[in-house]
Amino acid sequence: MFSDGALQPAAEQSPVRNPWTGETVGSVPADTPQELDRAIRRIRPAWRPLSPRRRAEVLHRAAALLGERAAETSRLITSESGVCVTETRKEIERARANLVVAAEEAERLRGESIPIPGQDRLAVTVLEPVGVVAALTPFNRPLNQVVVKVAPAIAAGCPIVVKPSEKTPLTALAFAALLMEAGLPPEQLVVTTGSPGRIGPALAGHPEVDMVTFTGSVPTGRAVSEAAVGKKLLLELGGNDPLIVLPDADLELAVRLAAEGAFATAGQSCRGVKRVIAAVEIADELVAGLVEAAHRKRAGDPLEPATDVGPLISPEAAAEVERRILDAVAAGAKPMCGGERHESLITPAVLDHVPRDAELVMEETFGPVAPVIRVAGVDDAISVANGTRYGLQAGVVTSDTAAFMRIAAGLKVGAVNLNAGPHFDSPHIPFGGVKDSGVGREGIRYSIREMSVTKTITLPFP
Repeated sequence: MFSDGALQPAAEQSPVRNPWTGETVGSVPADTPQELDRAIRRIRPAWRPLSPRRRAEVLHRAAALLGERAAETSRLITSESGVCVTETRKEIERARANLVVAAEEAERLRGESIPIPGQDRLAVTVLEPVGVVAALTPFNRPLNQVVVKVAPAIAAGCPIVVKPSEKTPLTALAFAALLMEAGLPPEQLVVTTGSPGRIGPALAGHPEVDMVTFTGSVPTGRAVSEAAVGKKLLLELGGNDPLIVLPDADLELAVRLAAEGAFATAGQSCRGVKRVIAAVEIADELVAGLVEAAHRKRAGDPLEPATDVGPLISPEAAAEVERRILDAVAAGAKPMCGGERHESLITPAVLDHVPRDAELVMEETFGPVAPVIRVAGVDDAISVANGTRYGLQAGVVTSDTAAFMRIAAGLKVGAVNLNAGPHFDSPHIPFGGVKDSGVGREGIRYSIREMSVTKTITLPFP
């Protein structure tokens, strides 16, 4: 594993394959729980929180180094994830922005002073690092998913143990080496690349771990929660995010948002558009525009600059998306375009008249699919949007402020965006959901708070 500032030798290796070509692009150590245990137990005795200024310097330097290596890092991400280079370049910029914001927030950690009513005492609160943080990250966006957990941990003063997806671990290891070059003390970072079934429970349940932050599926999140009983948790468990389009919507904007949100990253994004909930009055025109947008998307080799949609992470993942599309069509959905599968590749698909109870739209479908559900009015739109077990983010396209506020109040989600898709994000705002979408909030400042504990000090105050 990556510990003590370098990649350590291992008895066994696990291959990493390119989802587009199937070729092996690298190998990583197949760490054992025993090796992980030894690495974690070395952290606490050696850990000394850096000063806020030093934390900021490390994060700023990491952002600069990442910018210098953008081209090679982009190709690395594409080679192991299959995400198009046009998307991985954007991912690097997002990661750099998160690092810079984390650097700035590291020097803004603030408590408060509280004169205690009726007593001659003053209370002062200070923020302290929660302790050792364990981070388990998914395959999609293999750089930024690591950065949004590691950067706040560094800013909060916590050492961190990262378990990246076994499908995309190379980027996490490269980023770990970059952090060492940026000046992070070696004892503050471990990256483990063992089998998830063995390493995941060992990491989440380790007695020296104080907090677990996880992004992934609901079943795995529940298993992580069970292993981490008694520890602080930050869970992001996916979404089934709607884009609601009302009768007065700017349809050009709605089509653009739907296409961006449904087809970017080959649809493998927890905050992507998973359902287009369209008012019946404008559904025909909206669907026609979506079909045109889908036809303009080029699917194929993710290393080609002209490619818009690359492969899914594996043939099995693509087969599952294909099955859900076919099941929805069998249940009455009208296929408008796309949805053909070639190994791991799914061509951008648009489906109209999708039944509200189809698995395609009831569960989180990780693929380039824009399923359109027609609704009659605001109340119907709210009902459909709330009709799944997820509640992450939503977008609404309308110029009717009253209708938007009614929808925003009625939706059971973590964020609602007016004239923007559910995929809108910023390092400055909270990110997270309700229901099965998770517990707690990410977003740099909010993650730092999650990774901190408040200590109260009281003293005489005449």
